[in-house]
Amino acid sequence: MDPTTNPFTPGAGTQPPELAGRGGIIAQAEVALRRVKAGRAAKSQMLLGLRGVGKTVLLIRIAEIAEAEGFQTITLEAPEDRKLVEMLVPPLRHVLCKLSRLEKAKSVATAALGALRSFAKAFNVKVGDLEFKVEPETGTADSGSLDADLPELLMAVAKAAKLAGGGVALFIDEVQYLSQTHLAALLVSVHKLAQRGLPFLLFGAGLPQLAALAGEAKSYAERLFDYPDVGPLADDAARAAIAAPVQREGVKIAEAALREILQRTQGYPYFLQEWGHHAWNVAQGAAITERDAQQATVQALGELDHGFFKVRLDRLTPREKSYLRAMAELGGGPHRSGVVARCLGLPVTTAAPLRGELIRKGMVYCPQHGHTAFTVPMFDEFMKRSMPDWTPIAPARARAGDRGKRGARGR
Repeated sequence: MDPTTNPFTPGAGTQPPELAGRGGIIAQAEVALRRVKAGRAAKSQMLLGLRGVGKTVLLIRIAEIAEAEGFQTITLEAPEDRKLVEMLVPPLRHVLCKLSRLEKAKSVATAALGALRSFAKAFNVKVGDLEFKVEPETGTADSGSLDADLPELLMAVAKAAKLAGGGVALFIDEVQYLSQTHLAALLVSVHKLAQRGLPFLLFGAGLPQLAALAGEAKSYAERLFDYPDVGPLADDAARAAIAAPVQREGVKIAEAALREILQRTQGYPYFLQEWGHHAWNVAQGAAITERDAQQATVQALGELDHGFFKVRLDRLTPREKSYLRAMAELGGGPHRSGVVARCLGLPVTTAAPLRGELIRKGMVYCPQHGHTAFTVPMFDEFMKRSMPDWTPIAPARARAGDRGKRGARGR
C-alpha cells in the first residue's frame, strides 16, 4: 500500500481516523456543556483509564465541541514538576484579553485581569514577558490562600465569559500528577462555581487512581464529577476502528487479518492504530491479509518496545525495574502486593516504598486495597522481553505462602 495514504495515526493524543466506541462519553460531555451554558446544573467529568485508551483524544474532541458552543477553553497537561498556578496564569490572561475586547464583557474582563495580576503576585508566579496593562484588583484573589483565591479568580473569569454569551471549560490531562494542595483547590473551585450557577466545567483525565485521589483531596469530589471509565474498545468498536478507515480508502481487509489485530491489541485504541499503521504499510496487494497482520505484529511490537514502552522503563531505577519484572513474572495481574514482595525476596515493608514510587511515577496503580496492577497495557509482556534473564528470588515461596493463606481462609 502507498504509505502516504495510510489512514492510521499512532501518536500521543493524535485524533484517530475513526473515533469508535466513545459516543456515550462525548454525548454526555456535550449535554453538560449545553446545560451550564443555559444556566442549568451539570457535573464536570474525570476520564479514568490506563495508558493508550484514548483519554487525551477524548479531551481534545470535547474541547472542540466546547469551542463550537462558544466556550473559552483552556487546555493543560499536569507535569510532575510544575505547579498548577504557574500553568494557569498565561492561558487565563489570553482568555481575559480576548474577552476584554468585547464591549459587553469588557469591564468585567478587565477587572478579572486585575485579579489575575494580583493572583500571580500572591503566588510568586513568574510570567516572563507577559504584560498586565491593568492595575491589580486589590482584595480579589490575592490572599495567598489557594483554596480561597483560585475559586475567586475563576469566578471572575466565568462571569466575563457568561456576559460574552459563553462559558469557560478547563481541560487538564494527567490530573493524577497534581499535588493534593492544587487538586483540592481545583475541586473547591468547581464546587463554588457550580453553587453560583456559573458556566464553568472541568474536564480532567488521568489514571484509574485519580478517583481515589480526588476523594482524598475533598470528600465531596464524588458528587462533583462523573467518572467515565475509558477502557479497551468492545469487539464491534475495535473492528470499526480498523475496518472503517481502510474501507474509506477503497481497500479490503481479510477477516483473519482483523481477528489477528483485535487479538493482539486487546482492543486498546493506541495499539489498534499502531497495528493498523504497520499492516497497511506491509501490505503488497489490494487487500490486507492475515500474513500482513502477522508481519504487522512483529513490527508493531518492535516499535512499541523501542518507544511507547521503553520511554517509561527508562525513567525507573534498577530496583523499580526489578519490582515490575517480578509483577510480570507473576502474570498480567493485578497482584497482591505481598506476593510481589515475596517474589522479590523482600519484606513487605521494604518493598512498599518501591511500590509507592512506582505509583507516583504512574507505572502502577491500586485497583483495590492491597493489590497492584500495571497502568500500561501489555507491559508485563514487554518486561519479560526487556529483562529475559531476570530470575525471581523466591517465586516458589511466594506461591506457597499465597496458597497457605488461601488454605487458612478456607479453614
